[in-house]
Amino acid sequence: MAVVSGSTGMVIGKEMAGSSEASTLKQYSGLRPILGGRRVVLRKPAGSIPSSPSLKSRKIRAVSTPNISAPKRETDPKKRIVVTGMGLVSVFGSDIDVFYDKLLEGQSGVSLIDRFDASSYSVRFAGQIRGFSSKGYIDGKNDRRLDDCWRYCLVAGRRALDDANLGEEMLQTMDKSKIGVLVGSGMGGLTAFSNGVEALIQKGYKKITPFFIPYSITNMGSALLAIDTGLMGPNYSISTACATANYCFYAAANHIRRGEADIMVVGGTEGAILPVGVGGFIACRALSQRNGEPEKASRPWDKDRDGFVMGEGSGVLIMESLEHAKKRGANIIAEYLGGAITCDAHHMTDPRSDGLGVSSCIMKSLDDAGVSPEEVNYINAHATSTLAGDLAEVNAIKKVFKDTSEIKMNGTKSMIGHCLGAAGGLEAIATIKAITTGWLHPTINQDNLESAVDIDTVPNVKKQHNVHVGISNSFGFGGHNSVVVFAPFKP
Repeated sequence: MAVVSGSTGMVIGKEMAGSSEASTLKQYSGLRPILGGRRVVLRKPAGSIPSSPSLKSRKIRAVSTPNISAPKRETDPKKRIVVTGMGLVSVFGSDIDVFYDKLLEGQSGVSLIDRFDASSYSVRFAGQIRGFSSKGYIDGKNDRRLDDCWRYCLVAGRRALDDANLGEEMLQTMDKSKIGVLVGSGMGGLTAFSNGVEALIQKGYKKITPFFIPYSITNMGSALLAIDTGLMGPNYSISTACATANYCFYAAANHIRRGEADIMVVGGTEGAILPVGVGGFIACRALSQRNGEPEKASRPWDKDRDGFVMGEGSGVLIMESLEHAKKRGANIIAEYLGGAITCDAHHMTDPRSDGLGVSSCIMKSLDDAGVSPEEVNYINAHATSTLAGDLAEVNAIKKVFKDTSEIKMNGTKSMIGHCLGAAGGLEAIATIKAITTGWLHPTINQDNLESAVDIDTVPNVKKQHNVHVGISNSFGFGGHNSVVVFAPFKP
């Protein structure tokens, strides 16, 4: 046996760890190496100093962003960014207005899984999409081949372009080298990957489809949408787990501000409700197990919450420079003011309890947007319905917003589940609809609110609210934090 040098003081054993000895995710402050092809087992060496919280990982000195007066908002029309189109695929269908109406009604889209036999699983429900149709967007042959993740992306992306009056005829008149696509995914083509592995194990490598690799990798959504539309601007994907879509918005905005693109088709997509996806999150012990009442399982900030509920879909925005939007006479829906990304540098799956990574991200986003904390009166929270995450987010919000009496905060995931890499895309649309309609959807299943949550969570019933500035939070495994800021468009 060999002792690994460093602050961990752990022993690497040669033997395989049994299931009773296997370390859970809770015991890791990061990934550990595998040496010589052996499985790593973490144990205290004989005579070692007893472990304590201060010895588990290297101390990181983090300093809060000072609360200074915000700079003025961007005035250059080349750098001001507006939203001119939106498209989605969701558990409530692919129509934006129907989607938001269902949210306003407080309707749950969570139900028992019937896509595969989940009867033996400890979690048997999700926000599963049913009756999805790609007719008019994807031809039949490709539709049968494609992973759901990319089918959702193509339909949401094309619908967003149509909403922005950027159909095929209009695109032919434009400089396509200045229109980019940035649609990320947390998991990628998980069905394609799972089917490829199954073919390899059961029939051998010669039976693996040539589409296995292309339809598995996370960049294929952006690539396929560009191939379909001929858009030749910046094109790639970002994969930061459940923070993916917000990271994409932030990156896309910077492409526009730097003059690299006039328009970006941007958002997130996910299709992971399949055996390996559900089974994997069960193994992480991250999911609610309220099988008897699936529609009540996602309950952010409620004392009886027991984990998140998986969802799926895609949410895409058309982000455009104000100058370009005005030049082509586009309908401007809302304005993207700014955003930020940070890292907790703490744990693979758990958030920092002090919320420092999140609070600094919120402050940085407001600084990027030219907004003071006092201007924000709506938060579309990450609010996954996990024990640690919900309160960590609230703690972070309270650090930034000293007076929350005028702020309303809701959780879209209470109705559609956690759509992973697509979550930020769908929630950005919900945030923008709150701005344009003046109505906030409820956070459902608010029956026994945590005492620490003293912000108005719009419990169970929609509320009318004039949104001045709204922020949308998304956080992902690995400690990835992202916040984007939207507001009504004012010329």
